[in-house]
This record gives sequence, C-alpha cells and structure tokens, in this order.
Amino acid sequence: MEKIVVLDGFTLNPGDMSWEAFEDLGQLCVYERTDEDCIVERAQDATYLLTNKTPITAKTLDKLPSLKYIGVLATGFNVVDVQAAAERGITVTNIPTYGTRSVAQMVFAHLLHLTQHVAEHAEGVAKGKWQACPDFCYWEYPLIELEGKTLGLVGYGRIGKATAQIARSFGMHVVSYDPFISAPDEETGVDFVDLDTLLSSSDVISLHCPLTEQNKEFLNKEKISIMKQGSFLINTSRGPLVCEQDLADALNSGHIAGAGLDVVSTEPIKANNPLLTAKNCYITPHISWATESARKRLMGLAADNLKAFMEGNPKNIVS
Repeated sequence: MEKIVVLDGFTLNPGDMSWEAFEDLGQLCVYERTDEDCIVERAQDATYLLTNKTPITAKTLDKLPSLKYIGVLATGFNVVDVQAAAERGITVTNIPTYGTRSVAQMVFAHLLHLTQHVAEHAEGVAKGKWQACPDFCYWEYPLIELEGKTLGLVGYGRIGKATAQIARSFGMHVVSYDPFISAPDEETGVDFVDLDTLLSSSDVISLHCPLTEQNKEFLNKEKISIMKQGSFLINTSRGPLVCEQDLADALNSGHIAGAGLDVVSTEPIKANNPLLTAKNCYITPHISWATESARKRLMGLAADNLKAFMEGNPKNIVS
C-alpha cells in the first residue's frame, strides 16, 4: 500500500475523531506536529502528504521524489509552494468550504461579547458584586442593542453571506464591499458599496476576504481614520489584513471602541504584539473553524479529496 503521511494532525484531530477514512486508502502515518527540519525525514517515502500549517517549500519538494499529492487540511493553501508543486507534477488540493456557519457564529460570539460583556458581568457576580449592589441590577459597560446598527462586510463569499443572514435576524442593516460583486443580494438585502463608504458608515466592520499581496495591511492608519468613531472591528479572516500597530493605536485612543479578533499576523501570537495590551481588544486563538461539526466535515472532505485523486478524478485543486 502507498504511504500517506499527515504532518500536523493534532489541531484537526486532538483525539476526538478517527482517521479511519484515510486508513482505508493506504498505509497511514499521523504525526501530531512536525518541525520544518523533520519534514523530509518523515515524508521521505510518502506518495500522499497532508498538511495544515506545516510549510512545504520547493526545496523540500526536491527531496521528496515519491510525492504525487499534497492535501491541505484547510481552506488557505499559502503554506505550500503551489507553483513548485505543479512544476514537479504534484497535485495540491484544499478544503474550500467546511466551517462557514462556525466562522459566522464566531463573528457574533465576538460581537455579542463587545456589546453585552456577558463574561465580565458573570465574573463580577461570581466575585460578589451583585450581592453587594444596592440596586436590583448593575452594569459596568455600555450595553448596545444591535437592531438598527449597520454591519459592514469586507468580502462577500460564503462566510460573508452567512454572517449577513445572522445580522439580518438581529435587525441589522448590512452593507458589503467586494470587488467582484456590485448588484444587491436580494436574498439577504445586502447593499454593495465602495470600501471608504463602508468604513465611514458601519457601526461594525467584519473582515471576510482572503489574504493577497494587494490587500496585506489594507486596514491601516489611513483607512482606520475613516471608520466611524466608536465602531467595532471583527476579524475572523486573516491577521495580516490589519496593520496591528495602527489598530492598537486606534483602540487606545478610543477611536475604535473595541475589536474581536480570532486571527493575528503571526500565529501563535508573539509576546510583543501590540494588540495584547490594547484597550478593549479581545483575541481568541484562531478557533472559529474548530467546532466539532466543522472539523468532522473537514476530515471527511479531505479524505474525499484524496480518494478522488487516487481514482483519477481530482477535485478542489488549487493553483
């Protein structure tokens, strides 16, 4: 049987799922994590290689002559030198959609936290603040109703649309900027506007676009200055879309009222990231994709991708 190697399987499957679908396809070897200097040793005889965040460079590919296939266990595939793989006749696939609803859910987990501060108030109650309160209730943060507020979506793919659907259920008005779409979405009632109009008119801005060379750190000091005073930023997309120092400055000055971030420029986050000490900035460790349901879908789709390739009908090929 041909060898299948998983370089970094722990984040997808920390032990609560089965690799059985891959075991049925070949001789499977799963590593929880793989340092870059161990890739060649571990993948030396592999015909099929699966990676999530372990980078596969042209230099590495030169040392893996048996390799025919790389399956990325994620939507983003920038960890693989796709051009180098193509030049060597190696097919690369990804998982284009598996966590749409989970990521949209995380957008509102962050937004509801910023507008209601449930965790902080519950912690205060646990510490006895309500017991000591002279009134029947208290609140330590402004409580904000979402109905009537404007949500601006930068990018309107599957996740952007799912986020819009949730927003409309809260009574929010939704606008979007997407360079590939201009006509309103009649299903969700979303209007499409230029980026500056979106930034200046939105009470909440949520990022839903892929990272490219053209949009890296597009949300910088200049664009942040256009944002509405007291608005919120949510980013469940890609950390490098935002200039982190400029966002930290805007949070500390109060121009931006709060940020909910599931991604940062370098992951795991570095100790010197200015957002760690910025006011009203709440960061989660890139977990919007990681619900059990989403991970099960990812696992199944990854196995389907590999099986389709083996059968001569590859799908979800990236280039």
